[in-house]
Amino acid sequence: MKRSVAAVAVAFTVGLSGCDSRSQAAPEIEAPAATPETTPAVDAAPTAPTAPSAPVAADALAIDGAPAFAAVYPGAQIDSPATLASGPTGPGGLVTFTTEATPETVIAFYRQRAEAAGLSPVMAMNQGEARAYGAAARKENGATLQVVASPGEEGLTSVQLTWSGGA
Repeated sequence: MKRSVAAVAVAFTVGLSGCDSRSQAAPEIEAPAATPETTPAVDAAPTAPTAPSAPVAADALAIDGAPAFAAVYPGAQIDSPATLASGPTGPGGLVTFTTEATPETVIAFYRQRAEAAGLSPVMAMNQGEARAYGAAARKENGATLQVVASPGEEGLTSVQLTWSGGA
């Protein structure tokens, strides 16, 4: 199963790297609204200021140093602490987790958060039951979000979330 998640992640990354972050082509899909409340942060790590952010749902977990649009899905179980880094496109990170929600529901959650933060969809992918979504700010070196959700073991959905706060 981990091989299929890795294969989807690689395919998603390759697909996203070929996308222009200012592209306006994107599928339109309705997403549920988030509650504009915040929760305590996890993974304390100093970082530079982040891009404008969307509200964190009441039960979504904020990640220290990550924009609010990159919060951990509500009720998810984090596999290990988020990996944070800073590069030419600003502070960013990666976190993996599992949830009982379906891949479609997870993608809809992040699509809504990205759009609320002013990011534009740049990529969407369905491969079997796996789903992927990418969004970016319209400016060069702006904030980005990528999420890959696929069915995992024991009926859970395995999710890989990566983001950049933008330079």
